[in-house]
Amino acid sequence: MEVDSEVQGDAFIEFIDYARSLLWPQAEENNELNDQTEEPVPGWGWMAGRIIRTCMAYSSGVTAAILLSDLSQAWSEKKRVAASGKKPECIKPLKKQHQRTKLPNTVTIDSIYKKNFLSLSSVLETVIIDAYVLPGTNIHMLSLGDFWSSNTIDLFLHRRYYDLVSQTGILRKGREILLTGCHLRTAEEGSGCMRLLPTEYLVILLDEEQDDDAMLLGAQFCSDSFASISMDEGNRGVSYSLYARIESIGLDELIQGGTGSLKRKHITLVDNDGNKLKFLLWGDQILLANLFSTGSMIALDRPYIASSAESTLDTAEELCLEYGSATQLYLVPFIQHEEHVSVVLSQNRNQGLRLLSMLDHSQAPVVSQVTLPCDSQGSVDFTSYPFQPLVSDLRNKMMGVSLYGVVTDIHRDESSSNVVFSLRLQDISGAIWARLHFSKFWSLKRLSHGHMVFISGLTCIMKEKCLEVLWHENNTGASLVNLSIMPTIMNSSCLHRQTLLSDIFTKSCSTYICEVRIDQVDLCYIDTRYSHLHCGQFIIKKHDGLFECSFCHDSSISHLEVANSFYLRITLTDERAKVVAWCTGQTAMELLQISPDEFNNLSEDEQLMYSSSLENLAFKVALVNSRSKAHGSYDHRSTSLEEDAIQWEITCALKRD
Repeated sequence: MEVDSEVQGDAFIEFIDYARSLLWPQAEENNELNDQTEEPVPGWGWMAGRIIRTCMAYSSGVTAAILLSDLSQAWSEKKRVAASGKKPECIKPLKKQHQRTKLPNTVTIDSIYKKNFLSLSSVLETVIIDAYVLPGTNIHMLSLGDFWSSNTIDLFLHRRYYDLVSQTGILRKGREILLTGCHLRTAEEGSGCMRLLPTEYLVILLDEEQDDDAMLLGAQFCSDSFASISMDEGNRGVSYSLYARIESIGLDELIQGGTGSLKRKHITLVDNDGNKLKFLLWGDQILLANLFSTGSMIALDRPYIASSAESTLDTAEELCLEYGSATQLYLVPFIQHEEHVSVVLSQNRNQGLRLLSMLDHSQAPVVSQVTLPCDSQGSVDFTSYPFQPLVSDLRNKMMGVSLYGVVTDIHRDESSSNVVFSLRLQDISGAIWARLHFSKFWSLKRLSHGHMVFISGLTCIMKEKCLEVLWHENNTGASLVNLSIMPTIMNSSCLHRQTLLSDIFTKSCSTYICEVRIDQVDLCYIDTRYSHLHCGQFIIKKHDGLFECSFCHDSSISHLEVANSFYLRITLTDERAKVVAWCTGQTAMELLQISPDEFNNLSEDEQLMYSSSLENLAFKVALVNSRSKAHGSYDHRSTSLEEDAIQWEITCALKRD
């Protein structure tokens, strides 16, 4: 089968490229990828594997937003784990300037992960490591670290702070913020990543020594004073921006009202003119007081102006301030001078081999430099390689390689005493034989010619002047996934392109997704056979009662490893063309809407009539060209003679309404 241009235009590959350009644009903008100068970007194989993992979790289909969100979250978690023991770079310079005393209720991010718990009254003194939008949504996220932890944690930002997030906004990388009233979403409750749910109780720290912060304070908070506040103007919607010192923080009070009692706390503020006002916190707002310390300067943007009498406040001042729905708080912390000890942070940078691009100049543009880790034997680990590896790229001493291509041949290696299969994989650049090593038996279910697979964890070695590609089932990072049989691919418009039956003869593709109806039921052929549970291939029953599988080369299969399965030959049609195709297993069950055992329980006449009930049923199917034999070497291993006579295999089917 001609596969020279199969993967070109492949929707799965294109989505990986799209996600990479959207989530990690620095990988597209920079020709050099060096872990010393650039933010790390995920490897191509990691992205492909993560998308497949998500597809397996959502068999009914995924959207681009789901995939993008999961990729972003999973990569953030991977970076967090990888960074354990190493503080984010943007915290290091701030740590040198950090002189304030830790607030009484402060907890560290490391302790949250250790205890898997966070109380509402806990305080988080954090630094923004990153601010981003959750892909596919308008949800703003902050990635947070602190001065005492190696872990980071992500916060769903409350919408009242969305206006402050931008590249030039105040909530950006390196900004210190204080949080309280946080609810923790544990890993078990979400997508595998511990996160903080939105909280209204956030205070932004400012530093008067920093030019930007000093300009903000001077421009926004120095024109209004307590004496300039007017209740009438406040009622007409005039807003104030006030700057004052926290003189004292009162105790909690229980205020009786017409509908019951409510907690209240008052904080006494003094402005630069010596005027005093009370700043009131009601109910859950009292948690905000955990973020304040006596002597600190507080900047209140758009506080609610209230009447002291209506607030049942016994004070000489006519007015008081409250924390309203539009109020935002900034704090210049009071610094207590104390001994400061510098701690030298350990750096565990991976020693890497600076690798020149291994692509042939005649095949693709050259990537100038990529830094990849190298072991003591000189083998280069391609697990984090940011681009799609192709067959033509394979060289000696490569490991952790991921490939995406079409199976053109597969058989058991009879020369080995272990469970070893040889698989021929072809992509747009060429073909390669890979030796698959299994611990006990073939464990990948049914895999056949024309199926599109993703395989990771490959190792390349030179043996007798020939390149040998190896895959071991139990190696870390090893996986082999058959995408042609995954219903999620068909259910996800972002991962496939729908095709007319007439196009499958003219367009070069790996797996064709088509909307069809069953036609010519009089030509439908239904048969039930024994299949091997391990490999999904048909087997024969011997005279001694045991079964034999020509694919696995196992001649002593017990009945516990055997199941009834269909072989189905059927005519598919759409508005343009008709195609005869075959299928087995779960796909045949989906098309026939009956199990093999139920079909066998029907009388012979009922079985003959059964096909008529299928007339005009609508399905969405995945079709592959099963005549992808290499060198004509597979005839003696063919699953069935019928398959050799029919070009198209239905690898997946979903009934349509």
